[in-house]
Amino acid sequence: MNWLSILRWFAFAGATAPLLVISWKALRNPRSHGFYRFFAWEAILGLFVLNAPVWFHDPFSWNQIVSWMLLAASLIPLALGIYSLRSAGKPDRNRRADPELLGIERTTRLVTDGVYRYIRHPLYCSLFLLNWGICSKRPNVLTILLSIFATIMLIATAKADEIECTRFFGVQYQEYMKKTRMFVPYIF
Repeated sequence: MNWLSILRWFAFAGATAPLLVISWKALRNPRSHGFYRFFAWEAILGLFVLNAPVWFHDPFSWNQIVSWMLLAASLIPLALGIYSLRSAGKPDRNRRADPELLGIERTTRLVTDGVYRYIRHPLYCSLFLLNWGICSKRPNVLTILLSIFATIMLIATAKADEIECTRFFGVQYQEYMKKTRMFVPYIF
């Protein structure tokens, strides 16, 4: 193993530490959406560490162009989702029903406008785009398998999140689910 490989392993471990801190409560509850999200984050982090050496390599190749388009596109649902949650979701630190929730997830009002009018999980949609954008930097068997794993974990995250939202918001959330798609408007 050369020193760059060792450095990448240290980078992976160093970035995993804050993810563990953020996800600590969720990792103790395998039914929590945060449990699955942690493994999606880890897979995406692994992709990033593996593909960091080729991040700017051959910038006009088909895979780099696709990658940059996906990475740029990932910012749109992220920004719109965070804005909607903060402005309309009325997050409350004191919401104790789900102790695994992060601050922005502690909404007290169901958000159904803005980007949430079209998809239920814009933040996970953003992670999908980020995941496949990073994979596209250097697509090979390992990166594609990691991306598939991250995709499966993001779908599991969304499904667990929907169970939690149904438990908190009740029939209102079930009705909302009938009108929207999970990640891609009008499709999926």
